[in-house]
Amino acid sequence: MISQAAKDSLERIFFQAARTRLTAEPTHACDIVRAATHSDTERGPRAEMLVLTIASIAFRIVLLLQFADDEATRDYYVGPGADRTLRDAAMEVGNLCCGAINQQLIEHFRDLGMSTPYALSSDCMGYLDELAPGYVAAYDVTIEHAVRLRATLCVCASAPLDFVAQVADVHESAGELELF
Repeated sequence: MISQAAKDSLERIFFQAARTRLTAEPTHACDIVRAATHSDTERGPRAEMLVLTIASIAFRIVLLLQFADDEATRDYYVGPGADRTLRDAAMEVGNLCCGAINQQLIEHFRDLGMSTPYALSSDCMGYLDELAPGYVAAYDVTIEHAVRLRATLCVCASAPLDFVAQVADVHESAGELELF
C-alpha cells in the first residue's frame, strides 16, 4: 500500500527534479501536465524509452522517459555539430533527473540504489502493468515550449510506503563534488 502522502511527495520530488535536471538552463520554461493514463501514447512522443530505477528493500521506483526524436529535441539536448547522439544526451539528462529524485528520497530511506539507464522501445510501455505497480503517474513535459517528453513514475512496493517529503527550494549546483 502506498499512502496518498507518499504519492504526493513523489510527485513534488519529480516536479523539482524535472525542472532542475531535464532543462539545460534553470531559467528555461518547463511545463508539466499530468497525462490521462500512462498508456496514452498518442500524446506522448513515440521513440525510445529510457528506463531508470531506484530500489530499496521495501520498494522500487521505475522512471521511464520518452524523448521525441525530432529536430527541436536534438537541438536542445545535443546541439548543432555535437559528436554525441540524442540517446547519449538523453541518458545523461535522465540519469541526472533520477539522481535528483534519489537525493530527495535518501533523506527518508537510507537503503537506496540506482540502476544504470538503458533504452527500450516505447512499445514496451504496454507491459508496465506486468510489474504490478501500486502507483503509476505519467506526465507530459514541455521545455521551452518546443521540446516534448513523457515521464512515467511507476512505484512497486513490497511493504507499506508512507512518508512526507519536504521539497526544498531549488538551489542549482555548479557541478562541484559532494563528499558524503
